[in-house]
Amino acid sequence: MKIGIDLGGSHIAIGVVNNENKIIEKKEKHLTNEEKRNIKENIEKYIIESINELKTKNSIESIGMSVPGTICENKILKSVNLGIKEEYNLQEKIEQKLNIPTKVKNDAKCAALAENKIGCLKGINRTLFITLGTGIGGAIIINGKLLDTGKYPGIEIGHMIVEKNGKKCKCGKQGCLEQYASMKALKNNLRKELGLTQKTRGEELLRIIRNNKEENENYQKIESTIEEFIEYLAIGISNLINIFEPEAIGIGGSFVYFEDVLLERLRKKIVTDKLLFNNREDLKIFSAVLENDAGIIGATLE
Repeated sequence: MKIGIDLGGSHIAIGVVNNENKIIEKKEKHLTNEEKRNIKENIEKYIIESINELKTKNSIESIGMSVPGTICENKILKSVNLGIKEEYNLQEKIEQKLNIPTKVKNDAKCAALAENKIGCLKGINRTLFITLGTGIGGAIIINGKLLDTGKYPGIEIGHMIVEKNGKKCKCGKQGCLEQYASMKALKNNLRKELGLTQKTRGEELLRIIRNNKEENENYQKIESTIEEFIEYLAIGISNLINIFEPEAIGIGGSFVYFEDVLLERLRKKIVTDKLLFNNREDLKIFSAVLENDAGIIGATLE
């Protein structure tokens, strides 16, 4: 058995994964704002306590961790969404306490590996996988292997600049794609246009989009907000298609819950608006199928 850990900006999910790449037991914790203030200590404590508990019922051979941010040689160099700005050797701390071999990888790349092995991109040789959530991440997989970019993981899709002197990003640059085409950006823009508070959850925003009709008072505001989101996302994805020419694209993160209102619009924008250098009428774009389990499973894969 292996342990997979999906560490997010506001949650930790820990799962026991069997040899068939299925999660047989899972524990999850939401990180409070108070816990986020001392995030390193709190995630270490929860991980160690949880795995010690899981070890009593399962024989654990290794641990894999899925972490947002820049990962190099199992070290977290920085993680904007976790508030980690300096090198953090979480692998070493976990191994010292648990004496189990541990690896740390970028979360988007973990999800990509899982979706390529058992998910929406299974059986396809050249793929592009994108995660859309608080930020934007991704991976290029060729013949089952992540594209090797050397010392640094690369494929930082969310930090592709799409607007010169654009919105300030948490990474310190301006005009990054994730400021315009992440699910967080879409939701925040919808709330702003509709005069809603930050407490309005994604489920309610999705209901509003699904019920949007021309006779509705806010029809044009909703349409314009979605169209702008789709335009920026299509530009980012088309740039990657023109460079890597993937056979298929998978999209994960909270985008999957909005699939019925966004996916076909996105595909149409990419294929019909002459954004591609080569004709790709056959372009396949899929929504991820493993949802929140992708990071846990992918963290245990090589």
